[in-house]
Amino acid sequence: MRREDWPDLAVFVAVAEARSFTRAASRLGLSTSAISHAMTGLEERLGLRLLHRTTRSVAPTAAGEQLLATLVPAMDGVAAAVAGLAELRDEPAGPVRLTVHRDAVMRLLAPRLPELARRYPRVVLEIVADDKLADIVAERFDAGVRLGYMVDRDMVSVRIGPDDRATIVGSPEYLRRHPPPQSPQELRQHRAINYRQTSGALFKWELEQDGRALAVAMDSALVTNEPLLLVEAALAGVGLAYALESHVAAHVAAGRLVRVLEDWCPPFPGSFLYWPSGRHVTPALRAVIEVLRSDPSG
Repeated sequence: MRREDWPDLAVFVAVAEARSFTRAASRLGLSTSAISHAMTGLEERLGLRLLHRTTRSVAPTAAGEQLLATLVPAMDGVAAAVAGLAELRDEPAGPVRLTVHRDAVMRLLAPRLPELARRYPRVVLEIVADDKLADIVAERFDAGVRLGYMVDRDMVSVRIGPDDRATIVGSPEYLRRHPPPQSPQELRQHRAINYRQTSGALFKWELEQDGRALAVAMDSALVTNEPLLLVEAALAGVGLAYALESHVAAHVAAGRLVRVLEDWCPPFPGSFLYWPSGRHVTPALRAVIEVLRSDPSG
């Protein structure tokens, strides 16, 4: 393989991982036609079909899978070697790509971004907000942010947020029309503002008391995948909502929302920044870790 083919091999890896010419083009900063031209030329030179193409999807062929299995570790090794050179600089620099659950983006990361920009102006942070549990290795993220119970034990992790808890709330007006539930069983008498997960399933309300755990599937008055709309609908009296304490605390303190079944809603570990234990931590990622684990108010 000629060195001139290396850029096209990088294009192939991007397309095979993204399963899309359009997403690969966006990731690489190229046009879709340039991506298509590079792949056609590479396949012609190799004399092999590397990708199955349909109008709706792209997937590696058997030959493509074999090539991908060799290329990805090699390219990761090159990337690590280049990243290692950054340690010779006086100032951390380069990209850091994070997958972050939606709640943490505005509540925990946004307040710290000015400090990161001030202290490390050459670090380029990319934040992908998504509630699904991404495979940070396969999807080529440098690190992730998830609630503590979601982080695998083989990951290195640092806390970046306080403990939180889920809470069930309703507006005073709603609770005048529908007596507050005194037990989880009485939730069946209520309609809920339900959350649609990225997987497509409705989130079940997870309750716990004295070691007894329940997952309650609630009848819907409204379904949304937007946490802020969930809170607004609760304020409007649409139904009961199961929300993070951090999302509703101000409304509860002001009397706009009322908690129910508080003794069934224990706290849980908050958000953690995590990355694979065997991965080299670049100076840029180390800078991000340092800023995110600090107290933004201090």
